[in-house]
Amino acid sequence: MTLFLQLAFLLSIILLSAKMAGYLSIRLGQPSVLGELMVGIILGPSIINVLNLPFIEHELTETVAKLGELGVLLLMFLAGLELHLGEMRKNLRVAAFAGLMGVFWPVLLGWGAGLLFGLDQPAAIFLGLTLGATSVSISAQTLIELKALRTRVGLSLLGAAVFDDILIILLLSVFLALQGGAGGASDVLLIIVRMVLFLLTSVALGLWVLPWVIRRFAKLPISQGLLTVSLVIMLTYGIAAEYFGGMAAITGAFLAGLMLARTHEKERIETGMHALAYGLFVPIFFVNIGLSIDLREFQLQALLFTIVIILVAVIGKWVGSGWGARLGGLSRHESIQLGAGMISRGEVGLIVASVGMKDNLVTAEEFSAIVVMVLVTTLITPPILRTLFSPKEDTIMKKTDNVEQPVESSTPNEDAKESEAS
Repeated sequence: MTLFLQLAFLLSIILLSAKMAGYLSIRLGQPSVLGELMVGIILGPSIINVLNLPFIEHELTETVAKLGELGVLLLMFLAGLELHLGEMRKNLRVAAFAGLMGVFWPVLLGWGAGLLFGLDQPAAIFLGLTLGATSVSISAQTLIELKALRTRVGLSLLGAAVFDDILIILLLSVFLALQGGAGGASDVLLIIVRMVLFLLTSVALGLWVLPWVIRRFAKLPISQGLLTVSLVIMLTYGIAAEYFGGMAAITGAFLAGLMLARTHEKERIETGMHALAYGLFVPIFFVNIGLSIDLREFQLQALLFTIVIILVAVIGKWVGSGWGARLGGLSRHESIQLGAGMISRGEVGLIVASVGMKDNLVTAEEFSAIVVMVLVTTLITPPILRTLFSPKEDTIMKKTDNVEQPVESSTPNEDAKESEAS
């Protein structure tokens, strides 16, 4: 079998398995990413070990990984493209406090847990950064089902996730830059200057140049010209972020999406990029994460480490974001709800973990523990939210909460009343 046929075989298996597992996961009331991760674990060295079949060349492993990295860039681009900053301005104070505290406490506790288990300083810091990430997509979907996304809690949650993502991406970029060899104060200052210059240049281009470029390509009588130029912009921003700005490529992709979100062609760009990402590259990324995990190598100490990491991830994010939301002005009940909505790590946690794996900041064992943490936090978030937003729980909490509830209710019961009244 030729190398091309081997690759075609692998991609066929990965894509078909990913979509079938994703569908099954959705039918079970869970996000599709969980199914894709699980099928990756099944296909990986834990069970089938498809990459080590006798007729598969070893070099194809790297090819699959590189295709997955393109999936990461597309995910971050879409994350930037889907942001609705205008909607979240009304709850800016809450979002800022919840986002900042939701990063500070998990990072700090994760750092401490890493040192407690004997990790060196860089690995421990990176573990903290991994725990600081959040993915609000699972929570947002749950709140949509509960008719609570457009409430004060829902909008604050979206805003907090934006602050969280931006802060984690910037911290990760600074950390990776420092790990790249910077030591003295002058080196650190140079890194900061490079980052600031890159950000300013990128924003300036995004405000005044990119809209014109997008308009011109949108009018050209060529097949998928708009999609092509959007891809080029995403890749260029990613390259520039890493090469000139000293930041992670995902930062550039995220920023590119953020800039193109302001254009009139946003919907067309999103449609094309979404099809390309979720039809090919993103499933490969998630499955490849699972392919990197070998559960057979898990030892007792690793199990204990995983349990501690899960506890730190849940408590740190729930308490941190909830406390921040309370400082921002939400009631106790609303703060608990928002904190719970920030627990899920989802694809963002996996993206950060994969960066650490690529740069040898975490061992295979630590990486597996992080992936298990992502799986667990993503699994438990929907049922926790459904419990907290249930009419019964809401009544109990209101009776014990001395803070007056705001007009915008965050319960599905009250949302339903509003709908009936209208």
